[in-house]
Amino acid sequence: MKILELHIYGYGQLENVQITNLHDFQVFYGENEAGKSTIMAFIHGILFGFPTKQQSLVLRYEPKHSTKYGGKIRIYHESHGGAVIERVKGKAAGDVKVVLDNGRMGGEELLKELTGNFDKSLFQAIFSFNLHGLQNIHQMKSEEIGKFLFSAGTLGTERLSKTEGFLQKELDARFKPSGKKPLLNEKLQALHEINEELKIAEAKNKNYSNLVEKKEMLQEELTGINESIQELGAMIEKLNEWKRIESTVKDEKWTSKELKELGEIGFPARGIERVENINQLIHPYRAEINSMTERIGILKKEIAMIQPDHSFLKNEPALLSLLDQVPLYEQLKQEKLKCETKLLTIEEELSITKEKLHLNLNEENIFSINTNIYMKNQVDIVSRKVQRLEEVKEELENQYQEEKGNLEEIEKEVRLSERHVLTVQERLRLEEKLTSGNDKKSIEGELRALQDKIEFYQQINERDKATSAKQDKQKKLQFYLFEFILAAVTLYGLLSKQWFLVTLGLLGCSLIAIFMTKTKKQSKEVDLNQTLNGLREKEKELTKILHSAEYIDITNLEEQLELDNQRKEELQIVKMKLKQQQAQYEKVIAKFEQWELESAQNKEKLLSISNELRIPEYIANSFLLEAFELIEHYKLIYREKKQLHSRIEQINQQQEKIIKSLHHFEKLYLNEKGLDLYNAAYVLRNKLKEEHGKLITSQERLAKLTDLEADLRQKSQELTHLQSEYKKLISSAQVETEQQFYELGAKAEKKVKLAEKLESLQSQLQYSILSEQERENFLQIRPSDELLTECNQEVQLLQAKLKKILEEQASIKYEIQVLEEGGIYSDILHHYKQKKFELEEAAKEWSVYCLAQEILSDTIEKYKNIHLPMMLSKAEEYLLFLTDGNYHRIHLQDTGSGFLVERKDRTIFEANELSQATTEQLYVAIRLAFAVTLYEKHLLPIIIDDSFVNFDANRTEKVIELLKGLERNQLLFFTCHKHLLPHFPRENVLFLEKGAVQIIS
Repeated sequence: MKILELHIYGYGQLENVQITNLHDFQVFYGENEAGKSTIMAFIHGILFGFPTKQQSLVLRYEPKHSTKYGGKIRIYHESHGGAVIERVKGKAAGDVKVVLDNGRMGGEELLKELTGNFDKSLFQAIFSFNLHGLQNIHQMKSEEIGKFLFSAGTLGTERLSKTEGFLQKELDARFKPSGKKPLLNEKLQALHEINEELKIAEAKNKNYSNLVEKKEMLQEELTGINESIQELGAMIEKLNEWKRIESTVKDEKWTSKELKELGEIGFPARGIERVENINQLIHPYRAEINSMTERIGILKKEIAMIQPDHSFLKNEPALLSLLDQVPLYEQLKQEKLKCETKLLTIEEELSITKEKLHLNLNEENIFSINTNIYMKNQVDIVSRKVQRLEEVKEELENQYQEEKGNLEEIEKEVRLSERHVLTVQERLRLEEKLTSGNDKKSIEGELRALQDKIEFYQQINERDKATSAKQDKQKKLQFYLFEFILAAVTLYGLLSKQWFLVTLGLLGCSLIAIFMTKTKKQSKEVDLNQTLNGLREKEKELTKILHSAEYIDITNLEEQLELDNQRKEELQIVKMKLKQQQAQYEKVIAKFEQWELESAQNKEKLLSISNELRIPEYIANSFLLEAFELIEHYKLIYREKKQLHSRIEQINQQQEKIIKSLHHFEKLYLNEKGLDLYNAAYVLRNKLKEEHGKLITSQERLAKLTDLEADLRQKSQELTHLQSEYKKLISSAQVETEQQFYELGAKAEKKVKLAEKLESLQSQLQYSILSEQERENFLQIRPSDELLTECNQEVQLLQAKLKKILEEQASIKYEIQVLEEGGIYSDILHHYKQKKFELEEAAKEWSVYCLAQEILSDTIEKYKNIHLPMMLSKAEEYLLFLTDGNYHRIHLQDTGSGFLVERKDRTIFEANELSQATTEQLYVAIRLAFAVTLYEKHLLPIIIDDSFVNFDANRTEKVIELLKGLERNQLLFFTCHKHLLPHFPRENVLFLEKGAVQIIS
């Protein structure tokens, strides 16, 4: 996905800002508070939602001076093509609208499809990082750096290392195998001590254990009696239920027996009802068929008597069209009169127009004159240009007079300024006096400065002497110490006969002695003395000049020269004004010449147009446009005259055609001859109505006949079908007569009623607590009343026994309570149980953290074995490039979460052993490799905010070169450091102006 454009309606301090044509590697440069962080937050907000008001730690960037909140971005997606994502203020994270270039529209679901179901935190962890990640490395202890880098390569952030550290800290705070202060260790120790006290107190109560055993035995006996009472209660409940349903069970048995005796009966379902319904339908069908046959015969006779004139009806369209034109005949007559009247008016107007033109031209010549749009435009242009040239001439004459007066005034100023300026000889004389003179004040100032410098060098010389003496003393002590050590080595070599040590000691002593003898004072003191001598000699020369020099009034000379310089400058300014005014004067003269040229050209064009329009020159000079409009008007009126003549001819032809057509139809179809136009039309229209009536009546009779014949066929088919159904019912019951069919139906009906009764009885027994087998058993035993009485008596005996045992149990409980309350045993027991409960709760909490740590460790191990190798391969490639080949391999630690880095000389370093800069390079390599390998299918933009400001020039150049090589992902780089800009092409940098917050391309 690539971001092409940003349009910010209102977000933070940015309002109505548009950024277009974003490149694959786009740099945003601006000072602090120029809007870089706001643009980054805007991109996150549009893609993943604005921060809610409940997220108090996250800035919402609501605009202070605008009601609009939000904006839109235009992107290009590899699968979906172009799209516009717009998010404005709304519910929760804002209302979002996504529109694809193919017309598809959607909301959050479509946006998740475009962003690969990433949320804001995951996107920031993988594709967005800033200086904060590198600052974390600066603040960490050495043993934490490896875990942090591993976390960055796993999740993109330090969240994994923080979680791992948090879990271990919580576990250590609760339990350590050999610890004393953790919570569980303290509780175990306290519980052990209380248990010892409990055992001592329990030994004092000998009778206590016997009472407890007896209490448990009574409890077991109580449980047995309660179970017996429950079993007897269930038996009594079943006997009561049997007593309630006994009659129903017996009725069910009798009904089942009756159904078996009837056996199987092959009778159609609702057979009797169906036969009766068929018989009721057959008789009406036969009556309807007879009635239809009679009506069909009557209709055929009526149709034969009605016969319309089909040849007359065939000409109906032509006749109707002709009859509709009869009213038009009178309208045409009136229109003809109007046209003739208008023709007379036009003839008079043509005569008036011809007199106004006063041209010796006939109508054909006038029509041959060119009056098209181009000619009209040319006439308009020439007429307006004549007027404009007159106005320009008047304006140029005014300018000429004004510029001429200004030029004369400036020439007077030039002559006046030249009189006040010194001549060349006078100026040279003053300059020679100034250069040959000596200024007493300048010599005194130079002498004071020289004396201060001499004093400064004397102080430096004294301080250097003191420092040199101190250093010589320290060197002597060092030489004496080395001599002593080497002498000891030599003596040890002689005693142990190790001649190498003897040789080494003697050689070292000799070299130190030579070095001590050749050591001299540095030449710094000599240089200082030479400098001081030179300065003292210069001081003597200046003193001598100061006492022997003659002084001149140099200040007056300087003032004269300065005044002359000012006058020269004023003269130059006046001359410059003169040149400018001369240029203005020449421009006015040039404009006069240009006006004369344009006037001649326009006059030539005017003569050409007047010749083409056949207008005399004296008319063209003053009334060219009016003459052209009159010619155009004359042609328009003449065309209208021609159209009127043509229309009168058309009217005559139409009237003649209507009369001929009516006489033709009158001759063919009417008995009466010689009728006038309107009577003939009336008679023909009545005849057409009459024939139409005959045709409609004939068609109605034919349609009715067709419907009756179709109904007759349908009724005959339905009667045949009913007769067939009747025969099928009789044959399906396997009988021959209708009487036998009814007898068999009565038996089938009885069987259905018995089956319904059986089903009803079974539904009543369905909700009984007794099963079918239990009901069978109860049918075979003795009367239920006697058995119910015996069960009730047995329950009463058991309840009496239960009451006795409960009284004995209460007595024993009281004795145990007296023993427990009589001494400290009860207190210790209560304290022991309380501590045991607290220990169990703390152990549960510890087990939760322990399980979480185990799950996290398993997840890390799975990631290390499956996903991490591919990421490490790419990270090694990036690290090799960033460090110029000094570090080329990254290894996982065998245990725990951390990295080992291999240098080119095969030396292995842990992350905390690397330099600070190399650790930052390792972090950058891991983060970039994580984004381009594990999430290579999600080509989302990578956003970087000033993450390399601590790098030197070489490392910065390397990391930017590496970023330029990431061609698959768009990269948005935000910085406030101007020295980074030369690394990028000018067209790839957008400048954010501080204060106004404007985009400067």
